[in-house]
Amino acid sequence: MTADDLPRAAAGAVPAGPRAPATASPAVRRRSLTMLGAGLVLLPLSVAVAVTVGAAGLSVGEVFVTVAAHLGLPVDPLSPLRDAIVWELRLPRVLLAALVGGGLAVCGAVLQALTRNPLADPYLLGISSGASTGAVAVLILGLGSGAAAALTAGAFAGSIAAFCCVLALIGAAPGGSLRVVLAGVAVSQLFSALTSLVVIWAGDAQSTRGVTFWLLGSLASASWSAAALCAAATGAGLALCWAASPALDAFAFGREAAASLGVAPGRTQLVLLVTTALATAVLVAASGAIGFVGLVVPHAVRFLAGTRHRVLLPAAALYGAIFLLWADTAARTLFSPREVPVGVLTALIGVPAFAVLMRGRSTGS
Repeated sequence: MTADDLPRAAAGAVPAGPRAPATASPAVRRRSLTMLGAGLVLLPLSVAVAVTVGAAGLSVGEVFVTVAAHLGLPVDPLSPLRDAIVWELRLPRVLLAALVGGGLAVCGAVLQALTRNPLADPYLLGISSGASTGAVAVLILGLGSGAAAALTAGAFAGSIAAFCCVLALIGAAPGGSLRVVLAGVAVSQLFSALTSLVVIWAGDAQSTRGVTFWLLGSLASASWSAAALCAAATGAGLALCWAASPALDAFAFGREAAASLGVAPGRTQLVLLVTTALATAVLVAASGAIGFVGLVVPHAVRFLAGTRHRVLLPAAALYGAIFLLWADTAARTLFSPREVPVGVLTALIGVPAFAVLMRGRSTGS
């Protein structure tokens, strides 16, 4: 038997984490395909419409004209001001929001499978806090002259350190979801304190205000270079994790069962954990610590499209992108001329969802 034969072995297994995948019924398959198709249509439409939302009114047609002009197509360009609003300000930010949301949702789905814990995501496990500490150290202390590569390297080192701390706290002792969540909260608080210490020790008042706003999750400094880096991280992470979909399905039954199905648990976990940590580091370096996207979106998609990761991961990427795209659009427009950090809005949505999940776990539902 191999991991690809997993659905036929589902009968009688009782997983401790996210529900084990079973053979998808025709209705589930149809619903999954419908979700994927709808996401593929809704995402580009959402990008086009979100770019038009703001103080300077634009139309979808003007957005397409601007994009076509920059691609070298024979169209009449907009005025320099309106062209700059679309191409330099709004479009990079909207695309960055979509890429960060999709990447965080995929990382959350993978962590939930690897830890067999439905409450796992980069934010709750302290990975985002660790990445923030590393990135802030680079920014405030001037390491690497604040270059994008140095920022990503610092965030990656912080995310790996945070996750190692979580693993050390969990150890081999039992405790299930509660132990993992408590370890994540402790590590998150530790690295948040370290971040505050770095900011207070080395930052002036102006940089402290900027870093504090960024730490709450902000896409205000979006650029084409940041979008390109996040596109590479999200695309590579999704491709690698999607290729490991049978192994992720197998982990729903535990490490021993996965090994019996032909999966190398230790090597697979190491590769996927490093992949999610690196992707999270790149995304956090670009956007700050945006919480709960990796928690809410995978569960919503899993509820509608089933638990098989070949469908779950691309669907989570699509709907995570749509979710954060519109959350950021609301963050920059609802309280205009003030801008709310997008992490505040995702927390307002994510905390009630987290409470529902915790209650469901405590009642066994």
